[in-house]
This record gives sequence, structure tokens and C-alpha cells, in this order.
Amino acid sequence: MNKFTRLGASLALSALIVPAVVQSYPIDGYADTGIRRVEGARLVEAGTIPGRKQPPGALLATAAVDLRLLDHPDLELPTPDPAFTDQVLGLLGSRAEQYGIAVLDLSNLEKPRYAEHRSDRRQNVGSVGKLVAAMGLFQALADAWPDDIEKRRQILKNTVVTADAFSQSDHHKIRIFDVESRQLTRRTMRVGDRGSLWEYLDWTLSVSSNAAAAMIMREAMLLRHFGRDYPVPEAEIERFYRETPGKELTKLFQQTFFEAVTRNGLDLEQLRQGSFFTRGGKKKVNGGGSSYGTARELMKLLLRMEQGRLVDEFSSRQIKRLLYMTEQRIRYASSPALSDSAVYFKSGSLYSCKEEAGFKCGKYKGNVKNYMNSIAVIEFPPGENQLFYMSTLISNVLRENSAVEHQTMGTRIHRLIQKANPETQPSVGAREAKPPS
Repeated sequence: MNKFTRLGASLALSALIVPAVVQSYPIDGYADTGIRRVEGARLVEAGTIPGRKQPPGALLATAAVDLRLLDHPDLELPTPDPAFTDQVLGLLGSRAEQYGIAVLDLSNLEKPRYAEHRSDRRQNVGSVGKLVAAMGLFQALADAWPDDIEKRRQILKNTVVTADAFSQSDHHKIRIFDVESRQLTRRTMRVGDRGSLWEYLDWTLSVSSNAAAAMIMREAMLLRHFGRDYPVPEAEIERFYRETPGKELTKLFQQTFFEAVTRNGLDLEQLRQGSFFTRGGKKKVNGGGSSYGTARELMKLLLRMEQGRLVDEFSSRQIKRLLYMTEQRIRYASSPALSDSAVYFKSGSLYSCKEEAGFKCGKYKGNVKNYMNSIAVIEFPPGENQLFYMSTLISNVLRENSAVEHQTMGTRIHRLIQKANPETQPSVGAREAKPPS
């Protein structure tokens, strides 16, 4: 039952979806959020239980994961710097026309530098669109309780979401950590699995679970419709989606997710999530549109997040914390050059193949389409706002491993930014960072 009740540590939970094991939210965040997965990560880091430890850049406490541009609310994307753009183009080499890219260097806020190439190139950005799903939820939450942040926190932590047909199906897995037994389980999400809104958001943006994203979208639409009467019982949820005419559900979907884009100063022609992320969700609700994004519009989203302008300051801060990587890093974020950096990251891929002599289809290696999309905010050393930049990449490099392509670009961009900002190199290395206690 989806009721307003505290989620206990012993709540029986299930799984969701994941494109590799990439996790988010600061690992000391359990007390504030009830996200059990991050408590497991903290215990691993403390040496209490076995498991993979984090790179130095993933060890920030929650308070250090904060918005960096609150004092710069009027900053907009600068005019592209020709010299900087040429340098970024040099990193792309012969594959430049297969990319849309934007890089914003804010290491010196008095002289921000911006580079872009084919930044209006539009393609399906896959799981990066889950940012729009999260933004829709936070917008609906803010609309219901605009002046009551504590109420919003309670809703996020205490509302129990029960997976239904919207969540089906997805091959990815989520991490389910039992706080009492200290046992970790990984499996796909099943109908009946339960978790708080916070946990569903974490699964959506950390392990990129399609099932979790569909449930978040279901909840966002309910929040938009019921307002302060949310949350509502499962029986009412089932009745609402069964009895509401399809055209009205499409209208509600667009009010929830299309308007969340336009109300936050973004261009719906450049960024849109037009459907649910699961077949089950699509059967229930026709979103009525296609899904796509561009490097420039995704850069604008990141900039507005850092300024506290995605919905509001509270929502922007929580979205950034949900993007903070505190597990195995993949794709762009897996660059060894970023090990000491705090990385805020989301990626999405779509690939397809056809028979071709001498070519073997593989994961992230399509020859019909091979979309890979990455957004990243990088801080080095973590929390000190010295080296500070953002990058967004939209690519379609056929027949090559696009995950490796983006990892390579992560390294090249980082080295380029470091070279341009030698004064930001810390006197005390980030490797001395200690995990939250």
C-alpha cells in the first residue's frame, strides 16, 4: 500500500534495473534519506563489511555535496570561445562529426569558458532522460508544498511505493541492502517490491533502473493530480489509472514532464522525455511524444541545477546529490583521471546492429546506431570548488565501443581543463579525504 508511513530498516524490498553497478548519493546519507543502499556503501568503506571500496572522489559527506553557483544566478552559457572550441575539437579528431559536445569551464568564475560543437544535434539520449523524470517529480512536489521543505522531506523519506505493472519489465538489477542483517541482494524488480520515494529516485539515477524510473513517473503524475492529498492508497492508484480516459492521462503526462522542462527555462524542442521507460508503463499511459536531447540543452540543465534553478534550491541540491557517484564508475566517469574528483554523472545508451561482413555486434558497439550520451559535473579536489567544469556529450560512433569512447573523452577533457587551470592544483591531495563516519 502506498501510504504515508516510515520505512523501517527491516522493510522487505526488491530490485530494479542497472546498467553496470554505478551508484549515487553520498554514503553518509542513510539517516537523512533512509536509502539503505548508501548505508551498505558506508559500511564497506568503514571496513565493517566486505565489498568494493570507493575512489577518493566518492568520499564526500552529504554537506560537502552542494550547489556551487548559488551566488551566480544570472550566469548564462557564455558565447563559445573559439580557441577553447578548437581545443575540444582537437580531442575529437576524425570523429568530430559524430559528436555533439559542450564543455563549460567554471574553474575561474570571473572568466568562464565555453566550448561547443554540433551542440544542437538532437538524438534519443536514453537514460539521461531520467533526469526529466526526476525533475517532474520534484516539480510536482514543490507545487504541492511550495513553502514547506520539511513536508517534502517527509514525503520523500516516508512514502512507500509498491511496484506494479508500470515497473515491468527490465533486465537491470538494483542493490538491496538489509540494514539489520547487513546482507546485499541484487535482482531485477518484481511486482510487489517496496521502497521509499527516495530509494526509487536513487535506483532511477544511480543504477539507471528503467523499472524504478517508471515508478517515479507514475508517482510524479499522481503528485501532479492529487496534490496535497498525495500519497494515496494502492487501490486508488489502480482505480485512477484504470478509469481515467487515455487522452486525460496523456495530458497529465505532458503537464507533469513537458511542463517541467519549459517551466525551468529549458527548450522542449531540445530536451524531452516523451514516454515511460518500460513496456508496462507505455501500455498504461501514452506520453504522446518522442524523446531526445542536445548537448547544449543538457548543459543548460546542469548550469541551472548548480544555480539552484531546477525547480528551486532544495530540489536542485537533492538532484545533484542523487547524481553523485559513490560506487563503481562506468563509461565517461570511469576515466582513471577522475579518480580523485567528485563526479556527478548520468549516461544513457541505445545501439542496434545488422549483419555485416567482418563485423561482430557487441554491447555499445552497434553498426546501425550506436548512441552514447553522457553528462558530468567534475569538482577537483572534491568539495573545494577549485577545478570545476561540466561536459555533455551526444555521440553516434558506429562499430566502436562507445563506453570506451566516452571514457577516453573523459580523460582528454579533464587533462585539457587541468592544463588550462594550473593554479587550481591542490596543495593537499584529494587522496587524503576520509570517508564519512
